[in-house]
Amino acid sequence: MCIDRWQFIKFGALSTVMLTGGSLDLAASARSAEEAGAAAITDEPAASQATPITHVEYLARQDQARRYMRDEGIDGILLTGGSSLHYFTGIDWGLSERLFAMVFPADGEPGYVTPAFEKGRALEQIKFGGDVRAWEEDQNPYQIVAGILRDRGIGSGRLGIEETVKFAFSDGVSKAAPAAKLASADAVTAKCRRIKSAHEIELMRLANKITLKSFENALKTIREGMTDHELGAAIAAEHHKMGTSGSALVLFGAYSASPHGTVTPQRLREGDVVLVDGGCSVQGYKSDITRTTVLGKPSSKHLQVWEIVHKAQAEALKTARPGALCEAVDAAARKVITDSGFGPDYKYFTHRVGHGIGLDGHEWTYLVRGNKTKLETGMSFSDEPGIYIPGEFGIRLEDVMVIREGGAELPAGQASSLERPFS
Repeated sequence: MCIDRWQFIKFGALSTVMLTGGSLDLAASARSAEEAGAAAITDEPAASQATPITHVEYLARQDQARRYMRDEGIDGILLTGGSSLHYFTGIDWGLSERLFAMVFPADGEPGYVTPAFEKGRALEQIKFGGDVRAWEEDQNPYQIVAGILRDRGIGSGRLGIEETVKFAFSDGVSKAAPAAKLASADAVTAKCRRIKSAHEIELMRLANKITLKSFENALKTIREGMTDHELGAAIAAEHHKMGTSGSALVLFGAYSASPHGTVTPQRLREGDVVLVDGGCSVQGYKSDITRTTVLGKPSSKHLQVWEIVHKAQAEALKTARPGALCEAVDAAARKVITDSGFGPDYKYFTHRVGHGIGLDGHEWTYLVRGNKTKLETGMSFSDEPGIYIPGEFGIRLEDVMVIREGGAELPAGQASSLERPFS
C-alpha cells in the first residue's frame, strides 16, 4: 500500500513462493533477464547491482506504443514530466508551471518543447529525435506544440493525453490547436506499461530485496519508548546504506488500525503491534512491502488475526493466474477474512487487495471488486490483505506479486510468523 508521504517497498529474502511450476516466459520481454543486463542479486543487496534499461529496450517500447496508437486510431500522444515519459525515453523531468513536453507521433520523429533556459538540461537527456523547440518566458509554449502537430500532419488528428498531464497543459494545447481531437492515451500508455519485461521484474526484485533487508535491520533496534519518527529514520538510513532512497510508514499499537496512518506522534509500548509499510526505487522501479510484528509477547488475538491475514494473502496468490479476473483475486482474500468472522465486506478489511506496481508505486491495473480485466503473464501487483480493528490494532501483510505462465509468484516469499517476520 503506497501513500504520498513515503516512497515504496520491498522484495526481499532469497526464498521464493511459487504456486505452480510454469516456466517463466514474459510476453513483453524480447530477451531474458540476463540478456537485459539484470545484475545477479547477492545476499547483500545494493542499488549499484542494477543495470539500467537499454537504448534497445526503449526503442522496443516506442515501437509497441506506435502499434497500439494505430490500433486505437490515435495519431500522437502528449507526454509531460513523469513516469510515462521516463518509460518511453528514460528522461527524468519533474512537473512545474512551465511546460516541458514530448509529442510522440504514431508515425515520424518525436518533437520536444522545453523552456529555453532549460534547453541544455533537456538536450542532456533527449536520446530519441532531434526536434527540440525552446520557448522564452514571454512566449506561448502551446503554440509550439501546435506547430509540432502541424509539421507531422496531425494538427487536426486525434491526440492522446497521458493521464498525469496537468489540465492547464492539455487545455493550453486544445486552445492552440483547436482542430485537434484530445482523448485519453490510457489505451496506449497503460497498456504498454502493465506487462513487465524480465529486466523490469529483476529491477523490482532488487528494490524489494533492499527494502526487506532495511526493514529487518531497522526492526532489530525497536525498544519501548521509541517514536515512530525514530524507527522511520532508521529504515531510511538502512536504505541509504544500500545506495538508494527509501522510507516507510510506521504505526504502533492502536494506530496500526488506520491503514494510511496518522499525524499523531507515537511512542512504542510493550505489547504494541508494530506495522511498517514502505519501499524504495531502483532505476525508477518501485518496491512495496508491509511487515507487522509485536514488541514483546503477542496476545492470542494478535496471533489469530495475523494467521488469518497470512492465509488471505496466500489465497490471493493462489487465485492469481493468467486469465483470472482482477476482481477474483480480491474476492478470494476477502472471503478468507469474512469467513473468519471479520466481516461483512469492507468492515475490517477496508481496502482493495492490490494495485499494479512498476515505475509508479500505484499504477494500472487494480485488484478490486468490479475490475473484470483478465490477468496476463508479466503483470505485477501488490498482494496486501489486512484486518483493522478500530481502537485495538491492525495487521497487514504486503508483498509484490508477479503473474507467471502457470500461476503467480511472490519472489520474496511470505513472512513466516508475527514474531519472526523475516525468517
